[in-house]
Amino acid sequence: MPADIELPFRPEEYGRRLEKVRHVMATRGLDVLVVSDPSNMAWLTGYDGWSFYVHQAVVVFLDADPWWWGRGQDAAGARRTVWMGEDRIRAYPDGYVQSRERHPMQHLAAELVDDGRARARLGVELDNYWYSAAADRALRAALPEARFDDATALVNWQRAVKSETELTYMRRAARIVERMHDVVRAEMRPGVRKCDLVAKLTAAGIEGADGHGGDYPAIVPLLPTGRAAAAPHLTWDDEPFEPGAATFFEIAGCHRRYHAPLCRTVHLGPPPRFLRDAERALFDGLEAGLEAARAGNRACDVAAALHTVLAAAGIHRDARCGYAVGLSYPPDWGERTISFRAEDDTVLEPNMTFHFMPGLWMEDWGLEITESIVIRERGPAECLADYPRELVVIE
Repeated sequence: MPADIELPFRPEEYGRRLEKVRHVMATRGLDVLVVSDPSNMAWLTGYDGWSFYVHQAVVVFLDADPWWWGRGQDAAGARRTVWMGEDRIRAYPDGYVQSRERHPMQHLAAELVDDGRARARLGVELDNYWYSAAADRALRAALPEARFDDATALVNWQRAVKSETELTYMRRAARIVERMHDVVRAEMRPGVRKCDLVAKLTAAGIEGADGHGGDYPAIVPLLPTGRAAAAPHLTWDDEPFEPGAATFFEIAGCHRRYHAPLCRTVHLGPPPRFLRDAERALFDGLEAGLEAARAGNRACDVAAALHTVLAAAGIHRDARCGYAVGLSYPPDWGERTISFRAEDDTVLEPNMTFHFMPGLWMEDWGLEITESIVIRERGPAECLADYPRELVVIE
């Protein structure tokens, strides 16, 4: 690695991460782990590039430093971002990219064979966005003597408990998302086009806060209005905001690829009584959930605390109300492991981080007030952002 490269974490932290992953690999009898999730690639090696639209991976071994493997032109990015040396960077020629004659996984298989791994037991991330059915088929065909196991989320689970440096990055991201919501409050008015407001809050997210710049978030701003707010994942258009409707803003600050999502709802004009009642129930439910989000309790305890309060207010909600969050790349800022829902009995540990996300999406309206949280050693969870939790009313 060039001397002028500054990694986001100290070498010892990357060493601890690799040790954790290797321990699980050994327990499961894996010789090689092919990691194609870009978040996991970054967590293990520091690699950071917008190259996840082509096939790439970090290949972890029990007995040697990992490889970064990917497209030839992206090897330059690997040299600028990973902690491994030049001899651990493996690149395939551009003729493999979106070819109908060959597949990049054939190149990876040949590299593994040359390294004496033809009969290895391989773990692959079968269920993620970046490892396709064609990739799996090509890799298996090119390694007929190897044995394959599903290692989906093996690395993700090792990321659940954050280091102090990771928490520092997430707290910086929280300062950024606070600033983004300040922009919403200052700029949102009847007649303002949605696209113009999104441009300003996106600029604020990239400019950052407290001297720390922002990154692109793994999810673009989501902000449906009025009846459309019954659908949680709509983006924006060029129509103006109109009085008499609520809009929720689902946005995140991002720093060094670490996210702090925070959602708030804005109503232009006096809100109807039913929305005020829902706001109170959601506020009380959030408080109950934060109280339950303690080390030693389970993920399902947080969901139960929230849903008990909402049910008492006559609000039925059965979707999960939170998920692990931290380092991520598009299209999702979640870690795809722990969820706050009735079926998840994962025990909460200090320094786990979550987006506590009890959005209400009803038949013809929606309301989102959320918090990104850290599980503490003692007591209820800490909210990363310090931002008013009320329904914002702009007259």
